[in-house]
Amino acid sequence: MKFGPVPLSAAEGAVLAHSVGLARGRLRKGRVLTAADLAALAEAGLEEVIVARLDPGDVGENAAAEALAAAVLGNGTGLKTTAPFTGRVNLIAEAPGVAALDVAALDAVNAVDPMITIATVPPWQQMAAGGMVATIKIISYAVGKTALDRAIAAAGGGAVSLETPKLRSATLIITEIPGGVGDKGARAIEDRLRALDVSLGQIVMVPHAEAPLRDAIAGVTEDLVLILTGSATSDPDDVAPSAVRSAGGRVERFGMPVDPGNLLFIGDVQGKPVIGLPGCARAPALNGADWVLSRVICGVPVSSADIAGMGVGGLLKEIPTRPQPRQGRAKG
Repeated sequence: MKFGPVPLSAAEGAVLAHSVGLARGRLRKGRVLTAADLAALAEAGLEEVIVARLDPGDVGENAAAEALAAAVLGNGTGLKTTAPFTGRVNLIAEAPGVAALDVAALDAVNAVDPMITIATVPPWQQMAAGGMVATIKIISYAVGKTALDRAIAAAGGGAVSLETPKLRSATLIITEIPGGVGDKGARAIEDRLRALDVSLGQIVMVPHAEAPLRDAIAGVTEDLVLILTGSATSDPDDVAPSAVRSAGGRVERFGMPVDPGNLLFIGDVQGKPVIGLPGCARAPALNGADWVLSRVICGVPVSSADIAGMGVGGLLKEIPTRPQPRQGRAKG
């Protein structure tokens, strides 16, 4: 592609690089100039104009963006593409879910040519229907077909997709202690579930002790078991993890390097996923439990190693209502 000023006599069929005001109206950048456009430019007193002229083998910005978007999407589900405009195509979530990204493939696409770009949300970002997961943007007015073909090959046929909810119902078990907060926070948890098209089948209140909690866990018929303890879970052998094991389940991991959210645990019982929620889940603000909950609901496996890898970027905004905020008095 050639870019720069040319006399009006040589500009027909070229792409206008910058918008130009006319005696009546204006010509917008990106317009393919016609003979009538050139006559209007001459009438406005211009003798030359800055344009982009495609070379043989070049692909226009819109066609290039559309082709790359199709390659990035591949057979990926849950996403739709917008019509190309000014070299841009967006990938939009058709339903709630989490963004599944092949980071290595996307890095490879962005390494092909600086004029060929893909920007995405972070991996496993929770999305609402209509949310933008990725945008493909061709910066220049055209790119060489060779570079575009390399980018398409690097995309691997499905570097971006949306994992949608696989679980449809949940039970919330809340343990109570004398003088505790009762079912405070249940609404915030129900709102989280609703955002992922999951219904809260029931809320079960039990004393904060292993035996009644064990029995409540064993009696759950919904797809997902959520546990919120009246007293914070502070050890792998505390009441809630012990109750999961005594109900015939297992605990995959207790504790996560995300703050707020440290006191989460995850496991399963009778084939159902179990999440022990940290106390910060009583508030609607983002916390580590959100990262785990959305993935589990969407059928994305969450291992101990996965949670261990959440620490970088895991320092989230402080929740003002926490009993013990992380910002203490500086040591002097």
